[in-house]
Amino acid sequence: MEITPGEVGRNLSNAQYYDKEVNMSEFRLTTIEEMEAAAAKLLETAEKVGADTWQLRVKRQTPHCKFGETGVCCRLCSMGPCRVTPKAPRGICGCDAAGIVARNYLCFTAGGASAHSDHGREICHTLHTVSPDGDYKVKDPAKLIRIAKEWGVETEGKDIYDLAHEMSELALLEYGKPFGFQNFIKRAPEYTQKIWEREGIQPRAIDREVTTCMHMTHMGCSSEHNALIRQALRTGLADGWGGSMAGTEFSDVMFGTPHEMDTEANLGVMEVENVNIVVHGHDPSLSEMICEVADSKEMIDKAKAVGAKGITISGVCCTSNEVTMRRGIPMAGNFLQQEAVVLTGACEAIIVDVQCIFPALGPLSKCFHTKFITTSPIAQMPESEYIPFSPETAGRDAKKIVEMAIENFKNRKQELVYIPDQKQKATVGYSFEEIIHKLDGVTNSFVDKTGTTMPLVDCVKSGVIRGAVAMVGCNNPKVRPDVAHIGLMKKFLENDIIVITTGCSAQAAAKAGLMDKRAKDLCGAGLKRVCELADIPPVLHMGSCVDISRMMILAAEIAKDSGWKISEIPVLGCAPEWMSEKAVSIGNYVVATGIDTYLGVEPYATGSEEVDKLLKGGLRDWVEACFTVESDIDKLGDMMVEAIEKKREALGI
Repeated sequence: MEITPGEVGRNLSNAQYYDKEVNMSEFRLTTIEEMEAAAAKLLETAEKVGADTWQLRVKRQTPHCKFGETGVCCRLCSMGPCRVTPKAPRGICGCDAAGIVARNYLCFTAGGASAHSDHGREICHTLHTVSPDGDYKVKDPAKLIRIAKEWGVETEGKDIYDLAHEMSELALLEYGKPFGFQNFIKRAPEYTQKIWEREGIQPRAIDREVTTCMHMTHMGCSSEHNALIRQALRTGLADGWGGSMAGTEFSDVMFGTPHEMDTEANLGVMEVENVNIVVHGHDPSLSEMICEVADSKEMIDKAKAVGAKGITISGVCCTSNEVTMRRGIPMAGNFLQQEAVVLTGACEAIIVDVQCIFPALGPLSKCFHTKFITTSPIAQMPESEYIPFSPETAGRDAKKIVEMAIENFKNRKQELVYIPDQKQKATVGYSFEEIIHKLDGVTNSFVDKTGTTMPLVDCVKSGVIRGAVAMVGCNNPKVRPDVAHIGLMKKFLENDIIVITTGCSAQAAAKAGLMDKRAKDLCGAGLKRVCELADIPPVLHMGSCVDISRMMILAAEIAKDSGWKISEIPVLGCAPEWMSEKAVSIGNYVVATGIDTYLGVEPYATGSEEVDKLLKGGLRDWVEACFTVESDIDKLGDMMVEAIEKKREALGI
C-alpha cells in the first residue's frame, strides 16, 4: 500500500512534500534574538525538571584556566605538571614555552586527525560489506570506477561489487602503508605538491602521522617548535587529503553523491504528533540505515499503532548534514542545540554514533522520557542504552533501535512538550560534482567550458563575484552561538562574496534562512545575478565536517582551470566559532593547502611568542598561507573582505 505524505510527516526522502505543507510565501530570516528566545523557553523546562544544561555548566566553569588557554601547561610526564611563567620559564625537563605550546598544539592536531580519519576508516570497512542484496549497496558506481582509475586499478570487465571490495582494501591500506604517500594528494595542483615535498610535509600513512605526533610529544623527544608545527601540518594533510577525503568519497559511492535537495532546518522540524527520532554524531553508516528502516511501511504502521501519526527523523551536527544532503532529512540544529532537542519533551530517542556528543545527554534524558542510545565502542557514555551497531548486521540493529523509539512514544510527559515554532526552508546537497553541474547553467557564453570551474573563474575575473569564503566549524560558548557564522555570512553576501559551508556552520546558515534561494536578495547585484542564473542559494551546503575535503578538491580544480596558485585565488577559510581538536587538524590542512584561514577563537598558542608568530605569519614562508585570529567578529569580517580585495589586486583582476 502506498504511504501518503500525511502518514510520513516531514520524514526522510519525502522532502518534496515540504513545499506543499509549509506556507513560506513571505521570506524572512530567523534572527538570533528569536532563536535565543526559543532557547530561553526551553531552559524554563530544564529548570522545572532540575536538568543540567550547557549554559549552566559554562557559568560554573568560568573563568577558564589561563595556563591552559595560552598552552603553557605541560602534563606529558609525572614530574609535573609544569606551568611556564616569566619567573619559571622552563619545565622540570628544561623545555621552554615554545616547546610546550607546540607539543600541546601537535597533540591537539593528532586527536583531531585521528577522529576524522577513523571516521573514514569505518566508511572504508563498510564499503567491504556492500552487496547487491545487502543492507549497503553501491549507489554511485561511476564515482567508484573514477576513483579506481585514479588509483591505477583495472576496472574493465569487473563486477562493481568486486571492485568495491578491492577498493575498500586498498583504501584501508592508506592507513598503514609502509612506503609512499597518500593517493589522494595527486589531486592537488603540481605546484602545491612540490611545496609539500619541499617542506617535508607530504602525508604518508595516516596512522603513521598520528603515531609520529604521539612519539614526538613523548617526554624526551621533540621540543623544537618548528619541527613540531611542521608535523602538525603534515598530520593535518593526512586527514584532509587522506582520511577525511576517503570518508567523503566512499560515502558517496555507497550512499549517493549529494545533489540539490530541499529540506528544512531548526527545532520546528520536530512533530508533536509523530514519533521523533534524532540522529546525532558523524558516521553516516548508522544514520543511513536508521533512515532506511524508519521509512518503511512496517515501522510507520507500528508508529500508528502506538498513537502517533508517523515518524519524523531529524538530525543534529554532522550526522544531520550527511542525511540531509542525501535524503532531505530536516536539520533540528547544530552542536549547541543537541540538548535542546531533548528539552522539547517530544524526542523519543536521540541516537548517536561518534564525536561532538555531550555526555550530559545521559542525565538530561533521564529527566524526560527520551532514550539516549549510544552505538559505537568509540563513544560509550554513562546513563545511555548501549546498542552496538555493526555494518554486517546494520538492518537488524537499526530495526531494533527504531522499534525502541516507537515503543517509547507512549511514555511522553505531555505537560513537558514544547517544540519552538521555528524552521526555515533550505536547499542543500552541493557536492563538488553538483557545483560543477550548476555552474554549467550560469550563462550561455560559457558553453565551451562546461564540466569545469571556468564559469566560476570567469565570474571572479569579471568582478561579478569578488571571491569566496569557505565557512566551517563548530559552535563555541566563548562566542554568542551562531552570531559569528550568520553575521559574517551576511557581510560577505552584501559584498558579492559567495559562501560555501559545512558542519555546524552550515546548520547555522540553514536555521537563519540563508540557504533559501530567496536569500539572494541579501546579496550584492553581482552575486544575486549569479544565484538567479545558476538557481542556487547564496550559501552553499557542501556537507559535514569531513566534507571540507570537497572544498580542497574545488580549490585544486579552480587552480588548475585558472592557472592561479591556490594561494592566489580570492578564497579564504573561516572557522569563527571552532572548538574541537578536529577543527585544529582541519585548519592545518586548509592552511597547508595554501588557503589563508581566519579564526574567531584563539588556538592555545599565545603563551609562546615564537609559536604564535609562526602560526599567524611565519607559515606563509612554508606554505603561502597562515592563520589570522580576531575575536571581534565585525573586525574579522572587514579584514576578510579586505584580504579578498588584496588577492584580486595582486592578480590584476
